[in-house]
Amino acid sequence: MKSLIETIAKALVDYPDHVHVSETVEEHKVTYVLTVHPDDMGKMIGKQGRVATAIRTVVNSAASQHDKRVYVKIGD
Repeated sequence: MKSLIETIAKALVDYPDHVHVSETVEEHKVTYVLTVHPDDMGKMIGKQGRVATAIRTVVNSAASQHDKRVYVKIGD
């Protein structure tokens, strides 16, 4: 899942070397925090949050096989 988020993010930004995904695992949920270069933050969120919503939708679809809820947080 972590590599999926990194792959999507690196394709969208100008500074792919600054893309970092951290993972926090709890009992019934997994939280991924996506950090990008400050200049790329607008590209990751998109107009009216559409890119962020699309990323979350893809990750939730990929995680539907597991018994945990997946959250994607963009930024710190």
